[in-house]
Amino acid sequence: MDDWVPIEKDAAHVARERKKARVLRASAWWQSELTKGCCHYCGKTVASKELTMDHVIPVSRGGRSIKSNVVPCCAACNKSKKSLTPAERILRELEESGDFADMESGA
Repeated sequence: MDDWVPIEKDAAHVARERKKARVLRASAWWQSELTKGCCHYCGKTVASKELTMDHVIPVSRGGRSIKSNVVPCCAACNKSKKSLTPAERILRELEESGDFADMESGA
């Protein structure tokens, strides 16, 4: 599935958004999000220091470092998501569960 959509990163955009993310991580809003101690993706309770900032629409795909595009998540979810968009993540989960093949075959 990683070959579905070619990713051509805009280095200037990535650098700009990474800088904005550093500022956002220091904000009271982000600290409040971390104190909830919950991974956005799997829902597991995690120590706030173990949560990472994930861009729902990845920076490498044009995403921005704004409140509406970042969520706290555990390292395992962040690692498995990689640079997938939300739709691609859902399709990957369906593919891995076998439901995607069932949909294609009409089963």
